[in-house]
Amino acid sequence: MSPDPSDALPPDQQAMLEAANATLLPLARLAVARGVHFGVIEERLKQAFVQAAREANPGSQPHRQVSRVSATTGINRREVTRLIHGQLQQARPRRPVAAEIYLHWQIDPDYRDALGQPATLVRQGPKPSFETLAREITSDVHPRSLLDDMVRLGYCRLVDDSARVAFVRDAAVPATDLPRLIRVLGDNVGAHFMAAVENALSDDKPFFERALVAHEVPESAVPEVKRLVAEHWAEFRGRVVPALERLIEQGAQGDEPLRRLLLGIYHHDAPESPSPSTSTTPLAGPPDPAA
Repeated sequence: MSPDPSDALPPDQQAMLEAANATLLPLARLAVARGVHFGVIEERLKQAFVQAAREANPGSQPHRQVSRVSATTGINRREVTRLIHGQLQQARPRRPVAAEIYLHWQIDPDYRDALGQPATLVRQGPKPSFETLAREITSDVHPRSLLDDMVRLGYCRLVDDSARVAFVRDAAVPATDLPRLIRVLGDNVGAHFMAAVENALSDDKPFFERALVAHEVPESAVPEVKRLVAEHWAEFRGRVVPALERLIEQGAQGDEPLRRLLLGIYHHDAPESPSPSTSTTPLAGPPDPAA
């Protein structure tokens, strides 16, 4: 087996790659679940790298900024120039193929029934079939693979012993307010991640950021732990919210700069998977710098 190139990196960069694995996999799972393709996320990742590099070199002269950002990030100069000038539309990938097919199914009269609604289609055969519908959007992916993806995303379902494909109305509009929930996810996880990153980069650890890690917890005990977390969150919220309201009211009388504050507590459990980095103690937590 060939050696892992990351083994030759300094310890802090190896740790950085481990942190990337831990944070990017949940993001990838969310993107796959919602049908967002890699190219869309890649564009946002490039933007973030360029922004971070510009923040790291605040005094760069305009004519040298592209070179410095390129050297810092490894992104080529042409891409850096495009991103610095905010030219995102040209590079933004097209709508995911499954969504393109879903839209085409609604607007093409050849794939609508006598009432003008998206028709239930045979899977294969001459037009109108799901096969021809898919081929009209792309020939790069087999119609069967596209069908599987569309069923997974809830755009359609198989009927008549899987011989035909039925359109699912309003599949792109979740029953719950999923867009709002995802934005809340971005706020919460982004704030937590930003606090942890700034603590890692600063000697004085400006943000309170702690977690308990418990190993070898019986699965039957997890509901009780969740109950305890919910109970203490209610107690925490009941004590902190009135104090925050009082502090905000007092601060309204002055003219000092205002801050946005996020406070949180969370729980997550997963199957135990022993690894060299796993603590052998049943309960562990990060060291408290104040101790």
